[in-house]
Amino acid sequence: MSSGPAGHVARSTPSSTVRPHRETNRMSGPARKRTFLHTADGVMIEAVYEPAAVGFPDTSRPAAGHLVFVMAHGFTGDVSRPHVRRIARALARHGAVVTFSFRGHGASGGRSTVGDREVLDLAAAVDWARGLGHTRVVTVGFSMGGSVVLRHAALHREQEPAAVVSVSAPARWYYRGTAPMRRLHWLVTRPAGRLVGRYGFRTRIHHRDWDPVPLSPVEAVPRIAPTPLLVVHGDRDGYFPLDHPYMLAAAAGEHGELWIEPGMGHAEHATDEALLARIGDWAAGAAGI
Repeated sequence: MSSGPAGHVARSTPSSTVRPHRETNRMSGPARKRTFLHTADGVMIEAVYEPAAVGFPDTSRPAAGHLVFVMAHGFTGDVSRPHVRRIARALARHGAVVTFSFRGHGASGGRSTVGDREVLDLAAAVDWARGLGHTRVVTVGFSMGGSVVLRHAALHREQEPAAVVSVSAPARWYYRGTAPMRRLHWLVTRPAGRLVGRYGFRTRIHHRDWDPVPLSPVEAVPRIAPTPLLVVHGDRDGYFPLDHPYMLAAAAGEHGELWIEPGMGHAEHATDEALLARIGDWAAGAAGI
């Protein structure tokens, strides 16, 4: 759904030119930040940095050895959504957290390309996390965001994260095998659907088809090695059945780990606190913390 491939290096807005979010002054704690970032193709992306929770070593300031999670939300999410904030709070027990709104979502500019140029949004957020002093970055994505973290790790080798976690992600494009995915395709491809997306889900969707079709998640996975990869999927996922995570795990080979979670549904809403704690522990171990 873009006019070109998402293969450019993204860059953060210099702090001197960052336009503060209207809620900046309401956020507690001097180390917590809300700002806007520039992507490599010129889109403004809202982002939030939260330090590690109290009890994590040296929470007063970021340090090179401290872990930071950069979280990529699912389609129709944004940094202010309760389910995104819940995930951020849970991950903050293991390190600092950067959340951001993909293009077309929340207060970010642009329009959603449903996983294509969103790789540039994640790259800008990773740049920002490193600019704040973190050298150990773990990218964590859910659903659409899960596909984005896989493609980012494959396409932006110069930003190689310490580890990648992909939750409830598709393995291939254009999947319509479930009712929720058929509804999503209507939302994305039809003018009436895009109106529903804008006014019903606060998500602005680009009207153009992908051209060229971006690298698929399953094609991206082999390029991630040797970066540690964790694929998490629920056995009751209503969007993507289990052949998707099995395809990703097979493509990953020895550098990937697959968790099939009994009773789990789809993405952030289905990811409970116990699973988030396990993901945090795995990420810390994979990053050498």
